[in-house]
Amino acid sequence: MKNKQKTEFGDFQTPIELARKVCSLLSQRGFRPATILEPSCGEGSFLRASVEFFPHVQNLIGVDINEDYVETARLAVTGLAPRTASINIVHGDFFHLDWTSLLESAPQPVLVIGNPPWVTNAELGSLQSSNLPDKSNYHDRRGIDAITGKGNFDISEWLLNRAIEWTDGREAVLAMLCKTSVARKALHYAWKRGQHIQSSDMYAVDASTYFGASVSACLLVVCSSASVRNFDCSVHDSIEDHRGDAAVFGLREGRLVASIPNFERWKHLEGEERYKWRSGIKHDCVKVMEFCKEKESYRNGFGELVDLEGRYLFPLLKSSDIANSPDPCPSRWMLVTQQVIGENTDQIRHLAPKTWKYLQQHADLLSERASSVYRNRPKFSVFGVGDYSFAPWKVAISGFYKNLAFRVVGPRAGKPVVLDDTCYFVACRTEDEAGFLAELLNSEIAGDFFSAYIFWDHKRPVTLDILRRLDFLRLAQELNVEEAMCKFLDRYPRKFDQPLLFSESIAGS
Repeated sequence: MKNKQKTEFGDFQTPIELARKVCSLLSQRGFRPATILEPSCGEGSFLRASVEFFPHVQNLIGVDINEDYVETARLAVTGLAPRTASINIVHGDFFHLDWTSLLESAPQPVLVIGNPPWVTNAELGSLQSSNLPDKSNYHDRRGIDAITGKGNFDISEWLLNRAIEWTDGREAVLAMLCKTSVARKALHYAWKRGQHIQSSDMYAVDASTYFGASVSACLLVVCSSASVRNFDCSVHDSIEDHRGDAAVFGLREGRLVASIPNFERWKHLEGEERYKWRSGIKHDCVKVMEFCKEKESYRNGFGELVDLEGRYLFPLLKSSDIANSPDPCPSRWMLVTQQVIGENTDQIRHLAPKTWKYLQQHADLLSERASSVYRNRPKFSVFGVGDYSFAPWKVAISGFYKNLAFRVVGPRAGKPVVLDDTCYFVACRTEDEAGFLAELLNSEIAGDFFSAYIFWDHKRPVTLDILRRLDFLRLAQELNVEEAMCKFLDRYPRKFDQPLLFSESIAGS
């Protein structure tokens, strides 16, 4: 298969030793399938391993879109399967087969097993691939979220959702290798739909060793039921260590919860968003909009030394600065062309002519920014900007790093420090206020509250949605500092709480 085709079909062939470990685990759990189905069978590793560990299987079904793989799988399985078994390994398109009808006549219990494609619909779209499911907004994303990236999904997620639907109400087990994030999304989708699931387990898999992929991956095992609805999933360190203690996540009160014990203990802290959490400024053009200062000049990402007025330049902190230092000190500057979203940028021509000339020199790059948030906006616009961006003090956290470290950020060089869109923050008036809030947020109780919702293997584990759940006043009451909290809240400027034109998930929640 050519490289473009391999990418198009998310082609990660499963090593036979891993397939055997998966089947060994299922056998040790006492499962004895009559039908084994591999919807995207490739060269047939799972079908071969299944025959070895389940010698009494009656029905073997494999489907793949690659005809060469189908022939390889058919030859490999035919010599291993029991003579009485029905073998049906065929060329076909997963997205357009009637799987429900196919399973109607299959003897139970059913094992749906495999390693579905590890590729997103956006990646396939960039390849102009026709290997896509029918378009449907099955997560019911709001328009702006769908436009700005939340509508993107892994093809394996779509496949898992459908496979869990097929097994609903049957005596069946689903065992699939996939990204950990995909497994959680599939379970969340099934739980919200009220599908009959008796138990769910995730077993960590070293994707780097088996597939050369640096991504968090797992084996997802879902046992279906005719009547039971269970909303928990046990998480195991590895396939080999499946009998050890397991962490548990699940669905609680309609939401996915990372730590059920922490959720149950601290859910009373959820309430009103007393301080408005914000994303940093989004510009999508680092080489043009960010600088290192050199004496009285600035060097941009192209290595160009440029002379700019100071009016639109602000000291900048990024995720790495916030995460790695208890007292972050800016080493870069950001060109911020607007004070509020949608502000007319033509005034820069008169107020800062050197800055305007610089922007004009790089106008092509700025106009080519792909995000829809810049469409029909003034020239050289930024996003996620408002009075709060220029607050003298802030309490900030990195969205990308795997720690809960809230930092106090104060002014530098006589200017407020701005943050990029990989960070989140609350705006404060004074150093005392920022220090007080940081102490609250860095408390053990706040950490336990946030940890109830954070999945640390996510690319961006800390999100606005999670931060906004914590009620500062309820936390202050828990820590016996309610009086001080109320004094700060009474003085909280409404301009820091101004409404948004769009959901700030655009900036990266």
